[in-house]
Amino acid sequence: MGKHKAGFVNIIGNPNVGKSTLMNAFVGERLSIITSKAQTTRHRILGIVNGEDFQVVLSDTPGIIRPAYELQESMMDFVRSAFEDADVLIYMVEIGEKELKDEAFFRKITNAKIPVLLLLNKIDKSDQTQLEEQMALWKEKVPNAEVFPISALENFNVKEVFDRIVELLPESPPFYAKDQLTDKPERFFVNEAIREKILLYYKKEIPYSVEVETEEFFEEEDIIRIRSIIMVERDTQKGIIIGHKGSALKKVGMHARQDLEKFFGKKIHIELYVKVNKDWRKNTKQLKRFGYNQR
Repeated sequence: MGKHKAGFVNIIGNPNVGKSTLMNAFVGERLSIITSKAQTTRHRILGIVNGEDFQVVLSDTPGIIRPAYELQESMMDFVRSAFEDADVLIYMVEIGEKELKDEAFFRKITNAKIPVLLLLNKIDKSDQTQLEEQMALWKEKVPNAEVFPISALENFNVKEVFDRIVELLPESPPFYAKDQLTDKPERFFVNEAIREKILLYYKKEIPYSVEVETEEFFEEEDIIRIRSIIMVERDTQKGIIIGHKGSALKKVGMHARQDLEKFFGKKIHIELYVKVNKDWRKNTKQLKRFGYNQR
């Protein structure tokens, strides 16, 4: 048997490029939440894939944006940290994209001393001519990268990319226990499941004004009992989240429960409450409490 390989593989790109879909395809579990809205991913989430002689530690980061307030600054800190410990860097773009939103990040990619895999995603939405044009464009823009056309959603070329990642890993003992799937605690996935439903069912500013905190997580033999608080910034938002006679909140709870039952493989009892936490997105103390602002 050969020597053991292990390393950090960090995935970066613009919002909505399919990073979370790719990460979930690699891991074989739904760790990162996926919606069509920008800024769905707020934290840096690790997904761990173990083989007999390798461990790939994948990192899904928020999409690259120009920060407008404190929360977004903190999200970009997670992206910057992705450059610091990567053994392999995955830069994801989609068909039709021409540039990264941040010039400084782009320079970091083109000057990277580590292997860079540029993945051209959503090729199921293109034709052969467009694909060839885009492949040529990105090979020219990022000459230090290996370019792969993929469809994360259709699982096209995903295995080939993963096999290449394993080839590029340095020799190393595993960083995490071999049965570990992620670095995040169970409560984190409860919060994310609830937040995903809010992103899906509410419009405009509401989803971006919401943070979720799980106050209780009691696991019994055949059921998990959960109590979570949905934080909003304004009283008006609280009313919208709850809905007429609580109907909107019930819908969020029901759909989050169904996802969590699949994720944990157990019955779930979930209680949801809504609280106003004024301007939490701009409050450094509050952001630290929710796991942002690690500076």
